[in-house]
Amino acid sequence: MSVIVPTCREAANLEELVRRLFTAIRGSGWDAELIVVDDDSRDGTTELVERLRREFDVRCITRVGRRGLSTAVIEGLDAARHEVLVVMDADLQHPPELVPILAAAVEEGGADFVLASRYTEGGGIAENWSWVRRLASRTACLLARGLTRVSDPMSGFFALPRKTYARAAVLSPIGYKIALELIVKCGSPSVAEIPFRFDLRRHGESKFSLREQVNYARHLMRLYAFRHGGKLTAVVTALILLSAVLAVIF
Repeated sequence: MSVIVPTCREAANLEELVRRLFTAIRGSGWDAELIVVDDDSRDGTTELVERLRREFDVRCITRVGRRGLSTAVIEGLDAARHEVLVVMDADLQHPPELVPILAAAVEEGGADFVLASRYTEGGGIAENWSWVRRLASRTACLLARGLTRVSDPMSGFFALPRKTYARAAVLSPIGYKIALELIVKCGSPSVAEIPFRFDLRRHGESKFSLREQVNYARHLMRLYAFRHGGKLTAVVTALILLSAVLAVIF
């Protein structure tokens, strides 16, 4: 499998992630590589990956003059060597121990797309996640219901086979909701959801911001236009505008 991890100033979390990930992978018998796609963090990420290469199959793609989680993921997917592709965050909110389970659902279960979900039965969120973040997350999921029926389209933790990725229409994501972009642009593949507990960030600062909320509203409008040929109903348009209002409030 190829594991893609986009980073921007995540060096403090990266070594723990790499060690936990490869411990889990080796215990499951997978042949795997890790691709770190870094947005020129200049926080020691590149040097850390070079050191970890002595022990693990890990490499770093450093992007200069290019920013954005979704485009970083696409760049990593395009560079991957293996047939099973896994995407996860670097902040340790996604448990590395779940990676072999996601990959197995693709390889052995034959799933077109596997999503780690906070909101399916058995999933959850850390208790001290703020009510503001909870409300914003739930609202964002609701706004995507016209695009997919999965419980957690906001998840950034997922796996898919190369054949699913290969049939994607032109990808043009805005912001960080790359899973939703792929589900829509890959022709609404059959999605299997696996529960997981979304933990708190270990080190560093969250990238959640007003700008990202506004970008999500813009992204939704693009995806609804792609899916429905520009024939957006008044209700859908109103919901997207509501998301923009929530972005301002929160």
